[in-house]
Amino acid sequence: MDAAEKRVQAFVRVKPTADFAQDMIKFGPDNKSIDIYLKKDSRKGVVNNQQTDWSFRLDGVLHNSSQELAYETVAKKLVSEALIGYNGTIMCYGQTGAGKTYTMTGATAEYKHRGLIPRAIQQVFKATAHSVDPFVTVRISYLEIYNETLFDLLSTVATSGTSDMQMAVVDCPQGVYVKGLSIHSVSHEEDALNLLFEARKPKYYPCGETNRVIAEHTLNKNSSRSHCIFTIYIESRFRVFSDVKCINSKINLIDLAGSERLSKTGSEGQVLKEAAYINKSLSFLEQIIIALADPKRDHIPFRQSKLTHVLKDSLGGNCNTVLVANVCGEAVHVEETLSSLRFASRMKWITTEPVVNETYDREGTVKALEKEIILLKQELALHDSLVNRSSVTYDPLTDIQVAEIQSQVHRYLKGAIDEIDVVNVRQVREVFKQFKLLVSQQEREVEARLRSKYALIDKNDFAALAAAQKAGVVDVDGHLVQEEDGQVFGTGTAPFSPRHGGKKKSRRSNEQPRKEGIESSLSGRELDGFLPSKSQVIIPTKDLDMKEGAVSQETANIDAERSKPTPPEDSQRPSSPPSKPVAFEQFKEECGSEINRIFKENKSILLARRKRSGTVAQRINLIKSEMENIKKALEAQKQERWQQGEYVDEKGQVIIDEKEFLLIMKLKELKAEYRSGYDELQDLKAEIQYCQHLVDQCRIKLIQEFEIWYSESFLIPKDLQEALKAGGNIRPGMIPINRVMCLEEDEQERFERMQETMLPAGPASASFYRAKMKTDQKHTYTRTASSLQQMRKKPGLTAAAGKEKPLSFLHIT
Repeated sequence: MDAAEKRVQAFVRVKPTADFAQDMIKFGPDNKSIDIYLKKDSRKGVVNNQQTDWSFRLDGVLHNSSQELAYETVAKKLVSEALIGYNGTIMCYGQTGAGKTYTMTGATAEYKHRGLIPRAIQQVFKATAHSVDPFVTVRISYLEIYNETLFDLLSTVATSGTSDMQMAVVDCPQGVYVKGLSIHSVSHEEDALNLLFEARKPKYYPCGETNRVIAEHTLNKNSSRSHCIFTIYIESRFRVFSDVKCINSKINLIDLAGSERLSKTGSEGQVLKEAAYINKSLSFLEQIIIALADPKRDHIPFRQSKLTHVLKDSLGGNCNTVLVANVCGEAVHVEETLSSLRFASRMKWITTEPVVNETYDREGTVKALEKEIILLKQELALHDSLVNRSSVTYDPLTDIQVAEIQSQVHRYLKGAIDEIDVVNVRQVREVFKQFKLLVSQQEREVEARLRSKYALIDKNDFAALAAAQKAGVVDVDGHLVQEEDGQVFGTGTAPFSPRHGGKKKSRRSNEQPRKEGIESSLSGRELDGFLPSKSQVIIPTKDLDMKEGAVSQETANIDAERSKPTPPEDSQRPSSPPSKPVAFEQFKEECGSEINRIFKENKSILLARRKRSGTVAQRINLIKSEMENIKKALEAQKQERWQQGEYVDEKGQVIIDEKEFLLIMKLKELKAEYRSGYDELQDLKAEIQYCQHLVDQCRIKLIQEFEIWYSESFLIPKDLQEALKAGGNIRPGMIPINRVMCLEEDEQERFERMQETMLPAGPASASFYRAKMKTDQKHTYTRTASSLQQMRKKPGLTAAAGKEKPLSFLHIT
């Protein structure tokens, strides 16, 4: 698939604050531009050329916007495209304390304050839950870059200062990946959120420890000291091509550490060292952006830092990229705001080439082809049994069979037999192979015989030709010199064609080079050996086709008899519910037979309309091609008439010849036919759309009726079966299955169902709150265990340890 260039999208999100500088920051009416105005510094005198206003045009400005609006604007389309195979990257950039982490991860205090990462996880799992054909696998990873060191935030092994020795950024043909980074498979939204919450910051997750490094300075009490990249890997396999076709994509959600001005933060010690690493990596990132925006740059220094190396695919490769520039609205931070807006403007000049990431498994392809070969062999065996050819095999020929075919070919050439027995394609190929071997053998024999009698000279060998001319063997044109009696000299020349070079002759019978000056001493029968006989395989092929055509009607009748549906048989209810695929086939034959029949009829009509549409479209293309050829011919006629001079009648009209007149009439007919075909194609498209709608409705109805039938037939308790039988008090379908099944719910299930319905944001937030609750419990358990450990170390408890029962850890569920 060819990649289409696409520019990086850039949005700006302004942090809400009570001290917003309304006189300095203005937004455009379309929420896609932002203007900055500054007052001139009077201390610089009368002549002051300092710039005081800037205007930036971006893809969107988010001011006083909710988390939901931010996600809808920035990430929803990107995640949707990732589900069909496109890579995506969302990056939050800005000064420290501008709200990057809040935009990316959000807060767990309330469901509506979730950030881009939890919402993207929810969208992915919602889409996978509704998908039927592709089987989707979701995995996640969480990478941290702290002081140019790589850390795995989801690693189950405790990290140390030297743990990054096993992690490295590696380039490969498929892109960039981090060697040693753990990737966790998740099957539900709750599992992914559990892993995410384990690596969250205490600012937004106040329950205890964290894996990410934070620190405090003047501008931010919980400042991120590292860059973090949360990646969602999506792998889709289609059931039809489950062993062959696979679509892979990934979504990189990047929370960059904030740039800092040391004069404002007042950092020192370890925090100062971390700030130096952060500013250095962001400076390298800006250099990469400037280089990518310059079309004349050949080399892009991605390897300057770990951050730019990891972002190589996201910035200039196969990826949909979106930047969110987080800025503060206070007047004191206007310089940092200008810097972030300049960075966003440069990002918009970068182009990427996103393509669908389709891969085909070679091993799976081989398996699929092997299955197809087995199926085709079975079909051939069935066909042969119907025409009384059960002795035919389609396996590779044995040595005995090859020898038999070779013997038949030799006897056929000698005239001993009139035809060669051929029953399958392998034998046909072997017959041609034997003919080819015989022709090659005769060519070698003839060439050896000619070389023993004549001196063969290549026409392109000028030195040999000059020597032959000097000896008087050939003339100036390269022909043999004849004696007075018309006979050639005993030693002649037979130059080869230039492509044979005089060294080796072609072994193909239809490419025999001409030889000059040679009186052939070979008999006609020997020369006839070079030409393969056309009748050698025609006779058996015709006979084979006649035999196959003679039984085609009989085969069709037998297939029609076999395709007749058999009446369904009554069966007792099984002790355990059957699988849904088996039950679905039973449903289509029994209760859902009418809906299934209508569905098949609509589908057959749809397929017929599509086939007709393809035929009409092909005919229109042929007419269009023919019209183009006629137009070219008319143009040529017009040019020829113009060169020879035009003839006009008394009225001044140009006189054309009959050929040009016929072309014009033909073009007119083709145009009328083209318009008629085009109208028919439009009508067919409308019919196809309507038929597709009917097919979709029938499919949905069939599935809904099956679900009701399956639930009422196999899932309803036995004590309610009598009431649901025909003639009972309750008609099937009157009671929803969830109301029936809730009679057997235990207290825990009833509590969980009630909890889902009573959540603030409805059932959709159940996974979010369950993951939060599990993480709260884990951190509470850890904190309690730590407190008990400290209590044991107190002197009073140590002295009384022999008199009192030992303290035990609490297990909180």
